[in-house]
Formats: sequence, structure tokens, C-alpha cells
Amino acid sequence: MSRDASITLDWADGTYTFRLAWGQLVSLQEECDAGPHVILQRLVRGEWKVQDIANVIRWGLVGGGKTPAEATQLVRRYVETRPPLENLLIAQGVMSAGVVGAPDEDASKKAEAPDEESGSTTSPTGSSGSEPSTRPDGI
Repeated sequence: MSRDASITLDWADGTYTFRLAWGQLVSLQEECDAGPHVILQRLVRGEWKVQDIANVIRWGLVGGGKTPAEATQLVRRYVETRPPLENLLIAQGVMSAGVVGAPDEDASKKAEAPDEESGSTTSPTGSSGSEPSTRPDGI
């Protein structure tokens, strides 16, 4: 996922980029008669309608670069002819990326320890100076 609300997923017969930008979100809420957050909540809570799944995927494909005709054809082939639960996780991922977005960087990179050149002498495992625990289990 990236900050522009796009997400690239293996789906159907290949790897596709999905993106729900502002325009796709407006179209999606008109077709589903609900705001983006409501649609996301329906998908996550299991209160979805089949058109929620199909429309999220279709508009995500359009936002990802497919023409409306290409997106409709893919949805007809790989969503509307299959059981809804096969595509629920894809719809959840696309909708989440569109509503919430995601950072460009991997979170683990942000949590790296400071380098030795920073001059920090604080040890993450050093003594805190407080009294040791008197409980036998160390809690």
C-alpha cells in the first residue's frame, strides 16, 4: 500500500493495482448508497451486500488504471460468477487503503535502534534505579 491510497494485490488472473481516490469514493458511495466508512464497516463486520464487494473492486480497478469497461469485465468474470466470500478480503483491503491509506515506509524501519554514532549512552536493558521486584515470578 502507499500514501496515494493504492494497493497492489494478486487477484483473479494476475497482479492488479487498486486505488480508491476521491472520485472513485464519490462514485462508490453513490452506487452503494453509503459513505466510504460505512461501506468499510459493512465489509469488516460481515454486514456487506454483494454490490459492496463488486463495486469496491470495480472502482478500485478504475482508480488503479483500468478503463471502466475493463474493470466491469473483470468484475463480471471474477466476482459476479464466484461466491462472494472469495473476494471479500480483496474488497476489505482495497477499501481500507482507500479510506485509511498507508505509510510509504515499513513500520519496522521506523522502530530501529539509534546508531552508535548518536552518542546515546542509555541502555534499553540497563537498570532503572528502582527497587527490584520482591515477587518470585518477577512481576
